[in-house]
Amino acid sequence: MTVRREIITAGLGLLACSAVPRAARAQPPLPPMRSLRVQRVATEDRFDGVYFRDGRYDREALHKLDWVFRDLSAAEVTPMDPRLFDVLHVVAEGLGNTEFYQISSGYRTPEHNGALRTSRVSEVSLHMSGMAADFRLPGSNAYGVARMAAEMQVGGVGLYRRDGFVHLDCGPPRRW
Repeated sequence: MTVRREIITAGLGLLACSAVPRAARAQPPLPPMRSLRVQRVATEDRFDGVYFRDGRYDREALHKLDWVFRDLSAAEVTPMDPRLFDVLHVVAEGLGNTEFYQISSGYRTPEHNGALRTSRVSEVSLHMSGMAADFRLPGSNAYGVARMAAEMQVGGVGLYRRDGFVHLDCGPPRRW
């Protein structure tokens, strides 16, 4: 089995049950360590490190990630769902990409989300629950990122070709 296939298979086992209520899920085998490289485009805030080790999420790392993914319009931080970071980790690993994710949107307050309302912004957006991110991943084209994530079926995948970014979330598997 190739390294890429092993990573994708591990990611599928790790994340495939993301739409099942937590109480109903069996604990999947977890990689011993997960890391992420993200940068907020508008502020240049960064996180580059391990957020999961020894079978646990690192609280300090999660707080730093929450800061990077905060709603900039309201200067509001919310706890992000760590499964989102798992999705981002597995996609980057599967692509063999070590670049920083360029985050354009993470958490959004309901007010901010409402102000963005167009046909492309859901009124029940998972951004408001800290479960979604919009980004670019240098070194990988948006179509390739979206295709890999969609094949993994670990959450929602939106490809915004005109704007050149991808939306990933840790909600039910779906595509647009």
